[in-house]
Amino acid sequence: MGRKRFGPKPPLSRLAFVGLVISGIAVAAVAWSFAEEPSLREYRVPAGSHPHDVAPAPDGTVWYTAQNAGALGRLDPATGGTRHIPLGPGSSPHGVVVGPDGAPWVTDSGRNAIIRVDPSTEKISVHPLPKGRGDANLNTAAFDGRGVLWFTGQNGVYGRLDPPAGRIDVFDAPRGRGPYGIAAAPDGNVYYASLAGNHVARIDTATGAVTVIDPPTSRQGARRVWSDSKGRIWVSEWNTGKIGAYDPGPGKWREWRLPGDSPQAYAVYVDETDRIWVSDFGANALLRFDPDRETFQTYPLPSKGARVRQLLGRKGEVWGAESGTDKLVVIRFP
Repeated sequence: MGRKRFGPKPPLSRLAFVGLVISGIAVAAVAWSFAEEPSLREYRVPAGSHPHDVAPAPDGTVWYTAQNAGALGRLDPATGGTRHIPLGPGSSPHGVVVGPDGAPWVTDSGRNAIIRVDPSTEKISVHPLPKGRGDANLNTAAFDGRGVLWFTGQNGVYGRLDPPAGRIDVFDAPRGRGPYGIAAAPDGNVYYASLAGNHVARIDTATGAVTVIDPPTSRQGARRVWSDSKGRIWVSEWNTGKIGAYDPGPGKWREWRLPGDSPQAYAVYVDETDRIWVSDFGANALLRFDPDRETFQTYPLPSKGARVRQLLGRKGEVWGAESGTDKLVVIRFP
């Protein structure tokens, strides 16, 4: 676990190196004195976990999908301790979100099912996709304002699960393979990004029908989406190293290229201040974009080859899963 503060570098006399032991693991931490600056910290998870997605929980813990372990992980940031909950034979969990019920919901491509884990008892409830919908390659999920869970499958599907009824409906994506990231907007609409299909789609949550929305750059590789408080839809464009913003009101797009020679925009997330966060594989960094000033701020990741595939947060914190290093990372703001 390492912590790094950003901003002007303080003199050496103001640096403190701290060694501590958490859960039997020796941990090195670097504490910088500028409390007003954001801090970055990494938390190690069990080797071989390949954490893919992460979801901060209301109780202060953090859920993550341990994809290679077939488990849902739970990190306690206060101690650095972790716990894995096995999700069953063949499990290969991709996404995790915390639902209105406070429980983590997992899109499990290995089991071709949506899985709920009770946060108190750790009991799992499995909701398999209907017969004839095998190998959907389930990806990501999001809850709409009515408590319905919407999800994507990269093999050309999207769908919904009504938790009280336990009913799952699966729809064919209009352009086939590619549905990836998904998010709900303040107006109740749900949007997903199609990586292979190079577009964004708006779902009519009443009928399940979608409207395809093409970004201005072709073959951009729209990977993940998120909405800001004004309902603008932000998109990470993997193939072109850009982020895009779609304003549903006027139906207009804008795009910005990430800084650096070879940016690769993977995840996108909008925090409570409407700042845009992006994980950049090319720079091995997290970036914060100010849409008012149209400027980027770069936060280099301490571990090489971090490969942060997804971002999510809660007030004052932005969390990511470092799939390449078996770590979780958080940036905290005072």
